Amino acid sequence: MLLALRRNLYDRFTTWALRVRSPEPVPVMLSQRRVYVLPTRAGLLYAISLIVILIGAINYNLSLGYGLVFLLAGLGVTTILHTFRNLAGLSITIGACAPVFVGDTARFPLILHNADGRSRHLIRGSLPGQMTITTDVPAAGSARTLLPLPATQRGWLAMPRATLATIWPLGLIRAWSYTVPALTCLIYPKPADAVPPAPTFGDLQGGSLPSDTGDEDFAGLRRHQPSDPPHHVAWKAVARQGPQAALQTKQFSGTAAPALWFDWATLPGMDIEKRLSVLTRWVLDAETAGLSWGLRLPGEEIPLAHGPDHTHACLKALALYGQ
Repeated sequence: MLLALRRNLYDRFTTWALRVRSPEPVPVMLSQRRVYVLPTRAGLLYAISLIVILIGAINYNLSLGYGLVFLLAGLGVTTILHTFRNLAGLSITIGACAPVFVGDTARFPLILHNADGRSRHLIRGSLPGQMTITTDVPAAGSARTLLPLPATQRGWLAMPRATLATIWPLGLIRAWSYTVPALTCLIYPKPADAVPPAPTFGDLQGGSLPSDTGDEDFAGLRRHQPSDPPHHVAWKAVARQGPQAALQTKQFSGTAAPALWFDWATLPGMDIEKRLSVLTRWVLDAETAGLSWGLRLPGEEIPLAHGPDHTHACLKALALYGQ
């Protein structure tokens, strides 16, 4: 009960502290009204120690005790100002978030800009419940920080409320602020570990793409696919490397490379997420093998192609399927 009440009060405070509706447009300026300060545990112990020293100085009428208390109290007040100024005035923009797979960690890039002539030290950034990333921002410069967040489901993952804080220089005072910029990360489906063989169409009419150069010239080796002809397997390489070696297939320039169609309809009896995982594994294996492939989903078809852009287009379609 108390924990739920505390969490509710905290959520209300953070909503009020943002002062804008989330997500907020960039650049985000950490103005003085958005930066809050409170003593840390060390700061509270520091204040209690000053009170104890002051009581002792009053009790024994010690002039040096008064001087020590006033000196340390002045240091504490000065620390409040420096800690506040270390965070206030920073502006925040966002970078591009690299897509990841389910089960990996998404990293949201925040770029901290410092227009002042003084450096900002030990700026701590974090997302709720995640590890803290510390960075320094140079004078009249910028610094990039990546805030981690586990990717638990496919699709678009929006960055939650981020906290920026600092306890520089003495650790007695904590200054912090919140921000929720409009930043999302694309989460691909998790590739399946064990998949059935991908369907192959080896004839040109079925969609294989011819090579651009040469006539029957050896072009190298690639990872073996179950659909590859046995006479194209590099048996000599297997003999040299031993029986535990992975099979490889010889590639020849000037010949038609087999093309693959990854079709949703060829995986009956599986639930949606399992099908997406199998198709994701097929796409990654085909890209690794240097093959051309196309993707068919209900209501969407991506034509035969290959390369990083084609891989991203297929994985994006799988990630956003049904959303």
